[in-house]
Amino acid sequence: MAEVILLNRTDIRRALTRIAHEIAERNQGTADLVLVGMRTRGVPLARRLARILAEVEGRPVPVGELDVTLYRDDLALRGLRPTLQQTDIPVDITGKVVVLVDDVLYTGRTVRAALDALMDFGRPRRVQLAVLVDRGHRELPIRADYVGKNVPTSRREEVQVRLEEVDGTDEVLLVKPED
Repeated sequence: MAEVILLNRTDIRRALTRIAHEIAERNQGTADLVLVGMRTRGVPLARRLARILAEVEGRPVPVGELDVTLYRDDLALRGLRPTLQQTDIPVDITGKVVVLVDDVLYTGRTVRAALDALMDFGRPRRVQLAVLVDRGHRELPIRADYVGKNVPTSRREEVQVRLEEVDGTDEVLLVKPED
């Protein structure tokens, strides 16, 4: 397998700073904003965005954690016993602008599951999507509102996001199979 570094620590910081500014601009501040990170790597990304937004806007932004495992449409296909993780949304999201945060947008199926899961916690006024990497290959009509980097890929390639909080380092890799 050949690995290509798509984003390093500095690139990730820059992308998140840009996304945070875009979120604040599009929503005219952060007054009714809630960030919800999708497990696993969306959670630390949401926390980082919240820190940047708090610095820029001068007010804290609530951050939730969402596990979409039981909402996935491929549980039977995977044949695995799902490992459930914590879901914690610390505020009522009814009437709020919720920004779902994930590391990689691929087919759109995880985002669909997240939308279903989110509705169990309230009825947001609007839901937006922020991703660090959009790699294409959508199977559902879903697109991100905020993208750190668009990376055209083949279906045989893999995008691996590594974050300090989970993996001990910050980088995004494109893993290409050896032919």
